[in-house]
Amino acid sequence: MPALSRLVSLVAVMTVFSSLHAAAAPRSVQGMVTTVTDGDSLWLTPAGQSAIEVRLRDIDAPEPCQPWGVEARKALAELALNKVATLQISGRDSSGRTVGTLLIEDLNVSRFLVENGHAWSLRTRWDQGPLVKQEKMARALSRGLHGTPGALQPKEFTRRNGKCPQGAADSIPTATPGSAKR
Repeated sequence: MPALSRLVSLVAVMTVFSSLHAAAAPRSVQGMVTTVTDGDSLWLTPAGQSAIEVRLRDIDAPEPCQPWGVEARKALAELALNKVATLQISGRDSSGRTVGTLLIEDLNVSRFLVENGHAWSLRTRWDQGPLVKQEKMARALSRGLHGTPGALQPKEFTRRNGKCPQGAADSIPTATPGSAKR
């Protein structure tokens, strides 16, 4: 009887761990990028479903009203707008947006934006973020925003200048897709 009891316990523990693993695994959704809000936010519309507001994981692009904000949005629009993409969902941000890694074919959009100087690796209190190597290379090569003197990360820009006026992103023209280089 003790062997049966241990077997039942083992099966129960394995079931709990497998369900925790399944819950932790990122969920993916495929759809069309229908709107680019700014340099790190967009809307993805899965076939036959409502659009999902997305905040790209691991990056922080300039605010729409700060230097390089328009260029960052254009870069994201040229790369992703009207293209089929896969979103690997990792959670939600404080604004309720879905946070995730966006892939177009095999291209990680966040990594591309940092490598080309359109965004910073997202900092945390404890480190410089997961794309810090790509950011350092873009800075060394003076790519994108790193070629402009005094480029400020969005958090510092907002601290010094306040938030962008409401609708600042609406006044930025959305680029036509197809001209971003891979």
